[in-house]
Amino acid sequence: MQQNKHQILIAAVSRLLKPLIRVLLRNGFSYGTFADIAKRQFVEVARDEFSIQGRKQTVSRVSVITGLTRKEVSRVSGLHQRDDDLSRDRYHRASRVIAGWRRDKDFLDQEGKPMVLPVSGTANSFQELVRRYSGDVPYRAVLDEMQTDGSLERLDENRVQLTQRAYLPKADETMKLHILGVDTAFLIDTIDHNMGRTQEPPRFQRKVLYDNLPEEALQVFRHLSAEAAQDLLERLDRWLSRHDRDTNPEAGGSGRNTAGVGIYYFEKPYGEEDQGP
Repeated sequence: MQQNKHQILIAAVSRLLKPLIRVLLRNGFSYGTFADIAKRQFVEVARDEFSIQGRKQTVSRVSVITGLTRKEVSRVSGLHQRDDDLSRDRYHRASRVIAGWRRDKDFLDQEGKPMVLPVSGTANSFQELVRRYSGDVPYRAVLDEMQTDGSLERLDENRVQLTQRAYLPKADETMKLHILGVDTAFLIDTIDHNMGRTQEPPRFQRKVLYDNLPEEALQVFRHLSAEAAQDLLERLDRWLSRHDRDTNPEAGGSGRNTAGVGIYYFEKPYGEEDQGP
């Protein structure tokens, strides 16, 4: 049984690594760099999550758990951990501004749709929108960023309109790579939770999939799924915004938690790897 689980895990890791390695190679990422990152994460998780209760985790125990030598454990522990704080902040900043533009009544017209906003100078300007939802970041920097990514359009020197219902970075590859790390990690965390590691109830994890679809059905399904998924996400966004204390300081409550729902579309020609064992 244990051997069977091990073989299934090998197959699962091989499958999830293939698209990741494709991204890495396309961006000039060497195996050596990947190996050091993998070793560091093995060491950090073993150190932080697999210690014996009441005892300090040692280099020797981390070495035993990970299969790395003590020398290698010490080496990778000292490697500099690069962060993507800048990309993360930019992503959240643009997302908050678009969400505020779509739901804050001060920036909606009589039909409840996002208004065409003056760039500056009024209580319902883009400048005020950025101040309200993006803090002390210069509004012109946010304006340039969102215009470059196609989130808004400048109608003239002092008017802008929203062109996307959600923030979808198009031009900035660094932002897309940031999303790769965040969204994939959330999905794997959910799968790990649902494998029965805790006594907590399972988290929602579903997909709909058919494997004998004609080419003609794909374009229709892309549109149908995008509209339905966006409508659901916007409804959940409105609910979460009422309970998030950054957006609504009056929400109250205890603790600080991250929660959300992610939806993604997938499509590819049917092949041998889809047929299973």
